[in-house]
Amino acid sequence: MTGLLDGPRAREAFLLRAMMAPPWSVRIEDRAPLSLTAVVRGEAWVIPDRGEAVRLRPGDIAITRGPAPCTFADDPATPPQVVVHPGQRCTTPGGQELSEAMDLGVRTWGNDPDGPMVMLVGTYQPHSEISRRLLRALPALLVLPGESLGSPLVPLLGEEILREEPGQEVVLDRLLDLLLISVLRTWFSRPEAEAPAWYHALGDPVVGRALRLLHAHPGRPWTVAGLAAEVGVSRAALARSFTELVGEPPMAYLTDWRLTLAADLLRGSDATVGAVAARVGYGSAFALSTAFKRVRGISPQEHRRKARAEDAEAVSRS
Repeated sequence: MTGLLDGPRAREAFLLRAMMAPPWSVRIEDRAPLSLTAVVRGEAWVIPDRGEAVRLRPGDIAITRGPAPCTFADDPATPPQVVVHPGQRCTTPGGQELSEAMDLGVRTWGNDPDGPMVMLVGTYQPHSEISRRLLRALPALLVLPGESLGSPLVPLLGEEILREEPGQEVVLDRLLDLLLISVLRTWFSRPEAEAPAWYHALGDPVVGRALRLLHAHPGRPWTVAGLAAEVGVSRAALARSFTELVGEPPMAYLTDWRLTLAADLLRGSDATVGAVAARVGYGSAFALSTAFKRVRGISPQEHRRKARAEDAEAVSRS
């Protein structure tokens, strides 16, 4: 899943340890694209606005996909007492500020420092364009039973989340990424996951290799014939197999991948449109701009201005 799982890469992700005593109920309205919650001790319920409530037991991990809100509580019947807004601002349902009142120390938050329920929360910020294809493949709520993962990452994240050392944010970001990738690999291997076509295609000896080449070298002047030669099959055979397994032809997939990479570079760097074009496989700034506007409806410069404005707004709310 190289490339496709490279999208949700944490950059100064919001991480905390929540400690709660019943009755408690927290409504999440932060509009984050992706959040991961791991129950360390006790039990909780995750209640989506649409769909059934799911009980979380020790070791269970829930992934929620925004921007739709959801609620975590000791019981589905407990009314929300806390609302988490964009920028992780916390208030009562009536708007009274709660951030300081519920601060329990280093990356620790809750209504009781001795609360019987402890969970770790990691929230990705909307900085990456690459993750969109992956996000579209996920349900609004995904719950993985603890025994399915068998990973030491949750206890390790629980230890590191309380440390205050130089570079700690980077350590936490990478641990969160590793945990998310482990959860998604395990989830996609389960029959109920209904894994997307591109996930199954990665397991094909021909199409999977072609996908990895496109992900690793998007800037190469690919043609279907050249890609077919690299993987050792005919042009017609690759075109047919790729379209059947992935759901779109190789060059259409490559265009989407290049433009997604370009959108991420435009948002996260000061590189010129021409430099971005060269990195993702377009011969000029004009060629990239034409393709970008045709597919996304706005120019690269307009995308950059809009993305920067969104990021600035998010920072001002935090």
